[in-house]
Amino acid sequence: MFRSLSIFNYRVWFIGALVSNIGAWMQATAQNWVVLTQLTDNDAAAMGVTMALQFAPPLLLVGVTGWVADRFDRRKLIMCTQGALLVLAVSLGALLLAGAMTLPLMYGFALALGVVTAFDNPARQAFVSDLVSQENASNAVALNAASFNTARLIGPAVAGVMIVLVGTGWVFLVNAVTFLAMLGALLVMRPHELVARAKRNGPARLADGFRYVARRPDLVVIFVMVFLLGAFGMNFPIFASTMALEFGRGADGFGLLSSFVAIGSLAGALLAARRERARMRVVVIGTGGFAVASALSVLAPSYATYAATLVLTGFCVVTTLTTANGYVQTTTDPSLRGRVIALYMAILLGGTPVGAPIVGAVATAFGPRTAIGLAAAVALLACGIGVAWTLASGRVHRHETKRFRLTVDETRPVEIIPAEPEDFSDEIAGTTPIPMPPGEHVSRPAHRPRHGT
Repeated sequence: MFRSLSIFNYRVWFIGALVSNIGAWMQATAQNWVVLTQLTDNDAAAMGVTMALQFAPPLLLVGVTGWVADRFDRRKLIMCTQGALLVLAVSLGALLLAGAMTLPLMYGFALALGVVTAFDNPARQAFVSDLVSQENASNAVALNAASFNTARLIGPAVAGVMIVLVGTGWVFLVNAVTFLAMLGALLVMRPHELVARAKRNGPARLADGFRYVARRPDLVVIFVMVFLLGAFGMNFPIFASTMALEFGRGADGFGLLSSFVAIGSLAGALLAARRERARMRVVVIGTGGFAVASALSVLAPSYATYAATLVLTGFCVVTTLTTANGYVQTTTDPSLRGRVIALYMAILLGGTPVGAPIVGAVATAFGPRTAIGLAAAVALLACGIGVAWTLASGRVHRHETKRFRLTVDETRPVEIIPAEPEDFSDEIAGTTPIPMPPGEHVSRPAHRPRHGT
């Protein structure tokens, strides 16, 4: 489960990311609470607009951010983005402590955070593949998710207590300090131990990532499912804050709900780390599980029962997204990984500008339970898309000996070009990297054996 931590560079990255993520979750909790209770009168729609502004840039800038992640030194790029996020956190904290924050100003900061994050996310996601060998890539992605959700377990609860005791401004300043852990980890890494990045013959064009995904129907289906889940299902700040108010709870109750989500999320991430393969079927099942968990949340009669349903919600959503992320990373041509990961992150985070304002407006007009019910219905639709593709792809077969049992192939057999030795191992999670089709600036051996992936 923890095999990637035996690698020095990944170990220091993991520790730095954990500390930084705790601060990030503290800031996210404080930001949402400020918008909901200090800058507006419990206006969930305003929170939806804030989230839309913060998550729109990854979608709008996807071509540029992915190209940057593939073109430049990712370690130095992350140092720049983390430094910029530190400055924004200090500025937000200072304005709140001075009593000068307004809703338009918060909208502006949300947009600025989104622009920086648009460059930070694909670089950080793709950088994992620079830290570990391909055999450990899926495990490293899952451990990253475990770090993220351990922080989610701690950060919101700490933020809720700090808001009650000292106010929201100090939460932003504490987050600024946590960025120093990530910057320190990047500085102490051993650059000579980083995994060499694959180079593509010919110019590195922005459109190559889009063309590559368009020729991979399995990735298209995953991206559609992730978009629907991200747009309507992953609006936890709106759901948790409005449900906390419905149950008569304050900032500490809101933070505690986020921690309950993190309990299930951490369990899902650790189980994903134990799996040898990132499988498509797990993405489909996880999406269906999220629909069921959301339906249970709608029916929760009390704060305690709602919090309990969030454990299952967190487990399902992280199982889905961690597996999807691992599948994308371990099956993508290494020379295009940054651009494909940027597209994946844009689809995941870029769905928020579409769904968050709608979910916020529904929560304001009809109540949070109706908004959660909408998320459940959309997640069920995403699961149906995954099931339909699985059946249509020819991967489902009757068992050879058992009459009423079905078997599912990993993917439909496809013709691939072998990767270079350092990019492939039989232990890779689930599939072989599939390079671009002929004619897309790929220089590979002519022999093309058929493999099932």
